[in-house]
Amino acid sequence: MYGGDEVSAIVIDLGSHTCKAGYAGEDAPKAVFPSVVGSTDQMDVDDTTSKCKLYVGSQALGFRRDHMEVFSIRCYHLLRMGSLLTGIWLTAYGIMLSEPSSNSQQQRERTAELIFEKYNVPALFLAKNAVLTSFASGRATSLVVDGGGGSTTIAPVHDGYVLQKAVASSPIGGELLTDCLLKSLESKGVMIKPRYSFKRKEIQLGVFQTVDLDCPSTTESYRLYSQRVIASDIKECVCRAPDTPYDESSYSNIPMTPYELPDGQTIEIGADRFKIPDILFNPSLVQTIPGMDNFVEIASSARGLPQMAIESINKCDVDIRRELFSSILLAGGTASMQQLKERLEKDLLEESPPAARVKVLASGNATERRFSVWIGGSILASLGSFQQTWFSKSEYEEHGVSYVQRKCP
Repeated sequence: MYGGDEVSAIVIDLGSHTCKAGYAGEDAPKAVFPSVVGSTDQMDVDDTTSKCKLYVGSQALGFRRDHMEVFSIRCYHLLRMGSLLTGIWLTAYGIMLSEPSSNSQQQRERTAELIFEKYNVPALFLAKNAVLTSFASGRATSLVVDGGGGSTTIAPVHDGYVLQKAVASSPIGGELLTDCLLKSLESKGVMIKPRYSFKRKEIQLGVFQTVDLDCPSTTESYRLYSQRVIASDIKECVCRAPDTPYDESSYSNIPMTPYELPDGQTIEIGADRFKIPDILFNPSLVQTIPGMDNFVEIASSARGLPQMAIESINKCDVDIRRELFSSILLAGGTASMQQLKERLEKDLLEESPPAARVKVLASGNATERRFSVWIGGSILASLGSFQQTWFSKSEYEEHGVSYVQRKCP
C-alpha cells in the first residue's frame, strides 16, 4: 500500500501494433491507437531531447501531410517522448504497465527509472502480458498464445508466474500477415489506393466517380502505412484459418469473396483468404508470396503455432503439462482470426501425447481477445488486496531501481 492510502491506477498496454490505456476497474480502455508516430521534422527515435512535433493516433495519422514520415516506435521510446501520457495528472495515479514475457532485467529497470523520474508517479507495477491474460480469464495456470502485431509469443503461466525458461516466440505476427496479403494482391494486379490519393464525386444520384489526386510530397513510409491500414481490414474481414494445411491445388477453385475498397473498386479474393492465415501454422509459405524476399530467411527459421506450443509445454515440469494442455488461451489481435481456435486445437490433438486433453480457449467476444492483457491489468489493479503490491516512489528512492525485480517478479 502506497503511503497508507489506496492508489487509483492507470492501466497501459503498449503493444507492438496498438497501444491501449485507461482507468483500472473499467471494462475497456479509454484510448486505443497505433504504435506508430508521424513527423514532418527530421527525427531520431533515440534522441529524446528532440522537440520535433509528433502526430499520434489514427485520426492525426489519417490526415496526409507533406513530407510526413511514419515510424514504428517501441514502447520505451513512446514513454520517453511523453507522447502517451501527456495531459494526464499522473502524480495522483499509479501506473500498471504491461510488459513482454521475455523482458530483460535491464529493460525493466530502465522503464521503472523513466516512469518515476519523468512522470513523478506515486507507484508503479510491471506485469507480464501472459500473466494478465491468464488473470483476465480467471486462471492461475495456463498456456498463453499471444498473437500480436509484431510477433507471436507462447508463455506458460503457473500459479500466476511466467515460466521464463519455456517462453517461445516467433517473428510471424499480424503485421507480417498484412504485408503478405498486400504483396499477394499486388502480384495479381490489385493496387490498393490510399484514402488520401483520391476523392469520390457523386455525378448523379447513387453514381460516384473517383478522381485521383496529385500528392507528390507524400513519403513512401506514409503511403505504405495508409495501404497497410486498408490491407489489415481486408485481412480481418475475409481471411480465416483453413481446416487443413494449405495446399495450392486444393484451394485453386475456392469460391471468391468480394471486398469493396475505399475508392469504390470491388475486388475478389480467393485462395489468399486461407493461404495468408496458414502462415501462422506453416511459416515457409512466406517464400511463395511475391515481393516478400526480405522475410524468407526469417520465415524459414520460424516454427508453426502447434510446434511452438508443444515445445513450450515440454520445457515445463511434467506435473503441470496436463493442466497446460487443457488451458491454452488465445489472446491478441491476430487470435481473432476466424477458425484459428478450431484449427489450432485440431493440430494439437494430432501432434500432442495421447494422454493430453487438449483444450484451446478463446473469448467469444473479439474485443475481449484483443484487449485481454489490458482487461487483466484493469481487474488486478482495482483489487483492494493488490494495494500492498505496488512499487512505490518512496521505495524507489530508498532502495533504488533494482528493487523493481523484488516488487514486480
